[in-house]
Amino acid sequence: VPDDLLLGLKFIFGPCAVPALDLVDQRSVTRVVAPSGRSAYQVLGSSGKLYTCYSSCHFCTCPAFGFTVLQKSESLLCKHILAVYLSQAIGACQELTVSEEQLTSILLAEEEEEG
Repeated sequence: VPDDLLLGLKFIFGPCAVPALDLVDQRSVTRVVAPSGRSAYQVLGSSGKLYTCYSSCHFCTCPAFGFTVLQKSESLLCKHILAVYLSQAIGACQELTVSEEQLTSILLAEEEEEG
């Protein structure tokens, strides 16, 4: 990434820009898609935990998103969502095709962890 672009990313997105680029470099972003076309993104975080992101509604299941974005409104997004957007932009997303049932299980597993 050229220095001027990196500076722009850091200026706009703050401290999550560099960690997001690290996630992109590590190819941690996977688009999980079902035959119906429904999809979600899974990002393997730096802690080794898998987070589910929805670019269509700008949401991530990580605690940082819940706290800094939703509760405190201190940031526009977390590093996982930014990694999804950057991966989409440069074509660096891995893709995993799953059945409708598997995608539903992925989505429901996130709800069960939260509840």
